[in-house]
Amino acid sequence: MAYKVDHEYDYLFKIVLIGDSGVGKSNILSRFTRNEFCLESKSTIGVEFATRTLQIEGKTVKAQIWDTAGQERYRAITSAYYRGAVGALLVYDITKRQTFDNVQRWLRELRDHADSNIVIMVAGNKADLKHLRAVTPEDAAALAEKEGLSFIETSALEAVNVENAFQSILLDIYQIISKKALAAQEAAASTPGLPQGTTINVSNFTSSMISKKACCSN
Repeated sequence: MAYKVDHEYDYLFKIVLIGDSGVGKSNILSRFTRNEFCLESKSTIGVEFATRTLQIEGKTVKAQIWDTAGQERYRAITSAYYRGAVGALLVYDITKRQTFDNVQRWLRELRDHADSNIVIMVAGNKADLKHLRAVTPEDAAALAEKEGLSFIETSALEAVNVENAFQSILLDIYQIISKKALAAQEAAASTPGLPQGTTINVSNFTSSMISKKACCSN
Protein backbone atom coordinates (compact mmCIF):
# COMPACT_ATOMS: atom_id res chain seq x y z
CA MET A 1 0.00 0.00 0.00
CA ALA A 2 1.57 3.30 -1.07
CA TYR A 3 1.01 6.55 0.74
CA LYS A 4 1.12 9.74 -1.31
CA VAL A 5 2.89 12.56 0.45
CA ASP A 6 1.51 16.02 -0.20
CA HIS A 7 1.82 19.48 1.30
CA GLU A 8 -1.21 19.13 3.55
CA TYR A 9 0.63 17.26 6.30
CA ASP A 10 4.10 16.46 7.63
CA TYR A 11 3.35 12.94 8.86
CA LEU A 12 0.80 10.23 8.15
CA PHE A 13 0.11 7.75 10.96
CA LYS A 14 -2.01 4.64 10.51
CA ILE A 15 -3.95 3.63 13.63
CA VAL A 16 -6.16 0.55 13.94
CA LEU A 17 -9.25 0.17 16.11
CA ILE A 18 -9.62 -3.40 17.36
CA GLY A 19 -11.81 -5.28 19.82
CA ASP A 20 -14.95 -7.39 19.92
CA SER A 21 -17.99 -6.60 17.82
CA GLY A 22 -20.43 -4.18 19.44
CA VAL A 23 -17.99 -2.39 21.76
CA GLY A 24 -18.42 0.89 19.88
CA LYS A 25 -15.35 1.07 17.62
CA SER A 26 -17.26 2.58 14.69
CA ASN A 27 -18.81 5.29 16.87
CA ILE A 28 -15.39 6.08 18.36
CA LEU A 29 -14.14 6.50 14.80
CA SER A 30 -17.05 8.73 13.75
CA ARG A 31 -16.85 10.76 16.97
CA PHE A 32 -13.15 11.47 16.48
CA THR A 33 -13.16 12.10 12.73
CA ARG A 34 -16.60 13.71 12.20
CA ASN A 35 -17.85 14.45 15.74
CA GLU A 36 -20.88 12.26 15.04
CA PHE A 37 -22.61 9.44 16.92
CA CYS A 38 -25.20 7.05 15.53
CA LEU A 39 -27.39 5.01 17.88
CA GLU A 40 -28.43 2.79 14.99
CA SER A 41 -24.94 2.00 13.74
CA LYS A 42 -24.56 -1.49 12.30
CA SER A 43 -21.67 -3.90 12.71
CA THR A 44 -18.75 -3.11 10.44
CA ILE A 45 -18.21 -5.65 7.67
CA GLY A 46 -14.56 -6.01 6.72
CA VAL A 47 -12.67 -2.72 7.14
CA GLU A 48 -13.40 0.97 6.79
CA PHE A 49 -11.28 4.01 7.58
CA ALA A 50 -11.49 7.75 8.03
CA THR A 51 -8.91 10.48 8.46
CA ARG A 52 -8.40 13.60 10.51
CA THR A 53 -5.55 16.12 10.51
CA LEU A 54 -4.20 17.54 13.77
CA GLN A 55 -1.34 19.66 15.03
CA ILE A 56 1.17 17.75 17.18
CA GLU A 57 4.02 19.79 18.64
CA GLY A 58 3.94 22.21 15.72
CA LYS A 59 3.75 19.53 13.03
CA THR A 60 0.73 18.69 10.88
CA VAL A 61 -0.16 15.04 11.45
CA LYS A 62 -2.74 13.18 9.40
CA ALA A 63 -4.28 10.32 11.37
CA GLN A 64 -5.64 7.50 9.24
CA ILE A 65 -7.93 5.48 11.53
CA TRP A 66 -8.88 1.95 10.43
CA ASP A 67 -11.96 0.31 11.93
CA THR A 68 -11.58 -3.47 11.80
CA ALA A 69 -14.58 -5.77 12.04
CA GLY A 70 -14.85 -7.55 15.38
CA GLN A 71 -16.76 -10.60 14.15
CA GLU A 72 -14.74 -13.79 14.11
CA ARG A 73 -15.61 -14.61 10.49
CA TYR A 74 -13.93 -11.42 9.26
CA ARG A 75 -10.70 -11.78 11.20
CA ALA A 76 -8.85 -13.42 8.29
CA ILE A 77 -9.78 -10.44 6.12
CA THR A 78 -8.70 -7.83 8.62
CA SER A 79 -5.38 -9.33 9.76
CA ALA A 80 -3.58 -7.84 6.74
CA TYR A 81 -4.67 -4.37 7.80
CA TYR A 82 -2.46 -4.43 10.88
CA ARG A 83 0.48 -4.10 8.51
CA GLY A 84 1.94 -0.61 8.59
CA ALA A 85 -0.02 0.45 11.68
CA VAL A 86 1.97 2.52 14.17
CA GLY A 87 -0.82 2.86 16.75
CA ALA A 88 -3.74 0.80 18.04
CA LEU A 89 -6.76 1.51 20.22
CA LEU A 90 -7.95 -1.78 21.74
CA VAL A 91 -11.57 -1.24 22.75
CA TYR A 92 -13.80 -3.18 25.15
CA ASP A 93 -17.27 -2.47 26.57
CA ILE A 94 -17.26 -1.69 30.31
CA THR A 95 -20.73 -3.28 30.60
CA LYS A 96 -19.71 -6.62 29.05
CA ARG A 97 -17.05 -8.57 30.92
CA GLN A 98 -16.45 -10.95 28.02
CA THR A 99 -15.24 -8.11 25.79
CA PHE A 100 -12.65 -7.25 28.46
CA ASP A 101 -11.62 -10.88 28.91
CA ASN A 102 -10.96 -11.01 25.16
CA VAL A 103 -8.50 -8.11 25.33
CA GLN A 104 -5.63 -10.57 25.84
CA ARG A 105 -6.58 -12.45 22.66
CA TRP A 106 -6.71 -9.22 20.67
CA LEU A 107 -3.33 -8.26 22.09
CA ARG A 108 -1.83 -11.55 20.92
CA GLU A 109 -3.27 -11.05 17.44
CA LEU A 110 -2.03 -7.48 17.31
CA ARG A 111 1.48 -8.47 18.37
CA ASP A 112 1.49 -11.31 15.83
CA HIS A 113 0.63 -9.02 12.90
CA ALA A 114 1.80 -5.52 13.82
CA ASP A 115 5.17 -3.85 14.20
CA SER A 116 6.81 -4.58 17.55
CA ASN A 117 7.11 -0.83 18.29
CA ILE A 118 3.40 -0.09 17.80
CA VAL A 119 1.84 2.26 20.38
CA ILE A 120 -1.12 0.53 22.06
CA MET A 121 -3.84 1.99 24.30
CA VAL A 122 -6.65 0.02 25.96
CA ALA A 123 -9.98 1.87 26.01
CA GLY A 124 -13.02 0.95 28.10
CA ASN A 125 -15.88 2.37 26.05
CA LYS A 126 -19.49 3.19 27.03
CA ALA A 127 -18.39 4.91 30.25
CA ASP A 128 -21.77 6.69 30.22
CA LEU A 129 -23.34 3.36 31.31
CA LYS A 130 -21.69 3.27 34.73
CA HIS A 131 -24.84 1.80 36.30
CA LEU A 132 -24.33 -1.30 34.13
CA ARG A 133 -20.58 -1.55 34.73
CA ALA A 134 -19.10 -5.07 34.64
CA VAL A 135 -15.41 -4.07 34.47
CA THR A 136 -13.82 -1.77 37.06
CA PRO A 137 -11.24 0.83 36.04
CA GLU A 138 -8.87 -0.81 38.54
CA ASP A 139 -9.05 -4.17 36.73
CA ALA A 140 -8.40 -2.55 33.38
CA ALA A 141 -5.58 -0.37 34.71
CA ALA A 142 -3.93 -3.44 36.25
CA LEU A 143 -4.07 -5.30 32.93
CA ALA A 144 -2.68 -2.31 31.05
CA GLU A 145 0.18 -1.93 33.53
CA LYS A 146 0.99 -5.65 33.31
CA GLU A 147 1.14 -5.47 29.51
CA GLY A 148 2.97 -2.13 29.40
CA LEU A 149 0.06 -0.29 27.80
CA SER A 150 -1.78 2.95 28.50
CA PHE A 151 -5.43 2.91 29.56
CA ILE A 152 -8.42 5.24 29.32
CA GLU A 153 -12.20 5.04 29.64
CA THR A 154 -14.24 6.65 26.87
CA SER A 155 -17.81 7.44 25.92
CA ALA A 156 -18.40 7.87 22.20
CA LEU A 157 -22.02 8.83 23.02
CA GLU A 158 -21.04 11.72 25.31
CA ALA A 159 -17.74 12.50 23.52
CA VAL A 160 -15.75 11.80 26.69
CA ASN A 161 -12.01 11.10 26.31
CA VAL A 162 -12.24 10.07 22.64
CA GLU A 163 -10.19 13.10 21.63
CA ASN A 164 -7.76 12.53 24.52
CA ALA A 165 -7.24 8.89 23.56
CA PHE A 166 -6.19 9.65 19.99
CA GLN A 167 -4.19 12.73 20.97
CA SER A 168 -2.21 10.60 23.44
CA ILE A 169 -1.53 7.84 20.90
CA LEU A 170 -0.48 10.32 18.21
CA LEU A 171 1.78 12.23 20.59
CA ASP A 172 3.51 9.00 21.67
CA ILE A 173 4.06 7.99 18.03
CA TYR A 174 5.38 11.42 17.11
CA GLN A 175 7.79 11.48 20.04
CA ILE A 176 9.12 8.02 19.13
CA ILE A 177 9.94 8.98 15.56
CA SER A 178 11.31 12.37 16.66
CA LYS A 179 13.80 10.59 18.92
CA LYS A 180 14.79 8.29 16.05
CA ALA A 181 15.25 11.24 13.71
CA LEU A 182 17.39 13.03 16.29
CA ALA A 183 19.49 9.91 16.84
CA ALA A 184 19.99 9.64 13.06
CA GLN A 185 21.13 13.25 12.87
CA GLU A 186 23.56 12.76 15.74
CA ALA A 187 24.91 9.60 14.13
CA ALA A 188 25.45 11.45 10.87
CA ALA A 189 27.17 14.33 12.62
CA SER A 190 29.52 12.01 14.47
CA THR A 191 30.53 10.01 11.37
CA PRO A 192 33.89 11.38 10.14
CA GLY A 193 34.37 11.97 6.44
CA LEU A 194 30.73 11.45 5.54
CA PRO A 195 29.96 13.49 2.41
CA GLN A 196 27.20 16.05 2.77
CA GLY A 197 23.92 14.88 1.36
CA THR A 198 24.54 11.20 2.05
CA THR A 199 21.39 9.38 3.14
CA ILE A 200 21.36 7.59 6.48
CA ASN A 201 18.89 4.70 6.65
CA VAL A 202 17.36 4.36 10.09
CA SER A 203 16.09 0.93 11.08
CA ASN A 204 12.65 0.44 12.63
CA PHE A 205 11.11 3.37 10.77
CA THR A 206 7.67 2.21 9.66
CA SER A 207 6.67 3.19 6.17
CA SER A 208 3.39 4.69 7.39
CA MET A 209 5.39 7.24 9.40
CA ILE A 210 5.88 9.60 6.49
CA SER A 211 7.60 12.96 6.46
CA LYS A 212 7.28 15.05 3.37
CA LYS A 213 11.02 15.60 3.70
CA ALA A 214 11.54 11.91 2.87
CA CYS A 215 9.02 10.24 0.57
CA CYS A 216 8.42 6.62 1.42
CA SER A 217 6.09 3.81 0.40
CA ASN A 218 5.58 0.31 1.65
